[in-house]
Amino acid sequence: MLAYIIGVVLFALGICISVALHEAGHMVTAKAFGMKVRRYFIGFGPTIFSFKRGETEYGLKWIPLGGFCDIAGMTALDEVTPEEAPRAMWRFKTWKRTVVMSAGSITHFILGFVVLYLMAITMGLPNIAAASEPLPPVISSTSCARPATTTAQLNDLSCPPGAPTPAKTAGIMAGDKIVAVAGKPTPSWTDVLQVVQNANGPTAITVQRGNQTLNLQVNIPRVQRLGSDGTVREVGMMGASTVIPPAYLHYNGITGIPATFAFTGDMFAQTAERLVQFPERIPGVVNAIFGGERDPNGPVSVVGASRIGGEAVERGVWEIFFFLLASLNFFIGVFNLLPLLPLDGGHIAVVWYEKVRDWLRGLRGKAAGGPVDYTKLSAITMVLVVIGGGITLLTVTADIVNPIRLQ
Repeated sequence: MLAYIIGVVLFALGICISVALHEAGHMVTAKAFGMKVRRYFIGFGPTIFSFKRGETEYGLKWIPLGGFCDIAGMTALDEVTPEEAPRAMWRFKTWKRTVVMSAGSITHFILGFVVLYLMAITMGLPNIAAASEPLPPVISSTSCARPATTTAQLNDLSCPPGAPTPAKTAGIMAGDKIVAVAGKPTPSWTDVLQVVQNANGPTAITVQRGNQTLNLQVNIPRVQRLGSDGTVREVGMMGASTVIPPAYLHYNGITGIPATFAFTGDMFAQTAERLVQFPERIPGVVNAIFGGERDPNGPVSVVGASRIGGEAVERGVWEIFFFLLASLNFFIGVFNLLPLLPLDGGHIAVVWYEKVRDWLRGLRGKAAGGPVDYTKLSAITMVLVVIGGGITLLTVTADIVNPIRLQ
């Protein structure tokens, strides 16, 4: 239990640090371009402490659920003092404002990449290719055919005296590739298992050994085995296993860089796919709140992610902890760039709308149109805020009453 609590706290702390660095990304780039940064605070609510260095006030607040960076004149409607006016953000070039507003998401991408790189050179990165491709029907070793009706017996790989060894007795060796069982082609290990488990007695198995093709006769017995669904059933077993690729691939400091870039690309693709599927998964969250089965690939809140992180630490599976932390950073980074107010992506969309609009006006010999009036967008913004708040409430509720758990 203590390990679980530590895991939850560590994951929540990791999220808080990510959000704090997100705001720091805005602050650093704004200062670099000469914009006036009034305040940089971590958290919300009452102030614990603050101090002023230069023209910026830095501080920590009691509620560690985010933070903020107060840049003078982020929009033309923001009040600024006469001293701040020349350095108001809305007065700067479009590309500079874009850099500042996207710096938060870029920070999340960098954090996610760093976490994955550290995984690559220490505990390894998940072997995506092995997970997505079927296992090859190549024999890694031969053993015996024995019953196993409990989890303990399944995990015990020893062979009791007198247990039949069908594959070994028939002449099957490590390195052999099974190309057919009982006359049926077997392009994958799953295909081999499907035919073998339905077999009973002498069965023709064709193997490829180097340049040779051998037709062997294997006497397959029926044994009692515990299935993945928890039920015991009688299946055919030949006493052989296939080559299992490693779940994680390890790299050194140099090879880890391109491997992390490639893995990051895969994660970006998965993140984009999940964002597209996000709306259609919301009904499943509602159903889970009222006792339905929770989709392990469905939306999860910070609460749910922290709980999964706690379970990962409790079980000692730190790979899942860090992988989840990197995934969350990528998701937040991509989500924050959606062209919707009040997200950073919404502000970027407004900035570029002004740019394109003024360019088109210039082609017609007209003067620039001036900054966009954000008050006209307030209704849309409030609708999106309400929708976002509702989704957050749903996912948090589901993560409390029916959380996603590690398998």
